[in-house]
Amino acid sequence: MSDAANMYDAGRIHVIEGLEAIRRRPGMYVGSTSARGLHQMVYEALSPAVHALLTRGAGRVDVTLTADGGVRVADDGPGIPFESAGDAAAPGLEARLTRLYAGWEPGGGRVARLDLRGVGLSAVNALSSRLTAEVRREGAREVQEYARGVALAPPTTAGPAAGSGTTLTFWPDADLFETTECSYDVLAERFRELAFLNRGLRMSLTDERPPGGARTERFEGGVRDFVALPETAAGGPVHPDILDFEVEDPRMAGSVEVALRWCDSGKETVRSFANSRRTDEGGAHVEGFRAGWATALTTYARERRLLAAGDPDLGAERVGEGLAAVVSVKLDQPEFRGATLTLLAGAEVRSCVEEAVRDHVGAWLERHPEQASAVVARVARGAGRD
Repeated sequence: MSDAANMYDAGRIHVIEGLEAIRRRPGMYVGSTSARGLHQMVYEALSPAVHALLTRGAGRVDVTLTADGGVRVADDGPGIPFESAGDAAAPGLEARLTRLYAGWEPGGGRVARLDLRGVGLSAVNALSSRLTAEVRREGAREVQEYARGVALAPPTTAGPAAGSGTTLTFWPDADLFETTECSYDVLAERFRELAFLNRGLRMSLTDERPPGGARTERFEGGVRDFVALPETAAGGPVHPDILDFEVEDPRMAGSVEVALRWCDSGKETVRSFANSRRTDEGGAHVEGFRAGWATALTTYARERRLLAAGDPDLGAERVGEGLAAVVSVKLDQPEFRGATLTLLAGAEVRSCVEEAVRDHVGAWLERHPEQASAVVARVARGAGRD
């Protein structure tokens, strides 16, 4: 190859600006162009509404899968104005839809974040063949239309509005995604998680696509309800009580919420989350949870002479059989290992969660000696089979 062919200069650099970068490499912003990336589009559109609802502590958000293949996300918040009120204000809706990383939102870092790379609504707009934004605010209804991330016209007033809120309706671009057919079941599972992990959050999912008529499901609750789900707590309970608690700890600049119970099953089901994001690989909060539970159980068993002097401790690797639990931390500044954001780091998180679990589980064991003895016996039998 000649030296001329190997030359690299500024003339060979192609600068990709704005939403073009998202359309060129959609997988970098929503994870993939498969169904997984399609569903991430829905979460990106949902994130600002969920954040706003949790910040102010009231309201609801409704998601609809429309008959023509679109997705509508509607909230009853104050309505995001299309234009910013000034340099110190949060970016307006038009900026969020057209500029990368313009999704600044007040309210602290602990509120549920569903976006993957922080580009939020601009990714939804760029990866949609068309998008309609509607704002209901101060008695007026404004609408703006987009096509593949480009505004077709400035926002226009479309008449009076009853109530307030923001509605985004988008149609994922079939030229970019392998499928544009959202799975109702996948979205329903994620929305159920969000409602359980964020007490007070009210959500709904409606599917207008079935030929037999629309179906709707509503979601709200808490972590106790999460553990009570059949798929989380497989088998009948060894003890009927669900132990749940929430602890704020400034040492980790956050809080931990746990719900657990023991079930008549050999399966261990521990679901973990950081700022409402699934941590499928676990991490510091899960390590702390298991260590705290094992310490509490071992201490109780030795004090009540349920273990022989020569028996080993009930280590973290031995106490999981039949355990159904949800471990959720909400942190000001969560740290993750790797780019997938599914493995939580932080020595402080581990030690704080371990302490909280040890104290609360230990107190529960003291209050329920009969159930505690049954759990210890079950764990000891399981260890004996190892």
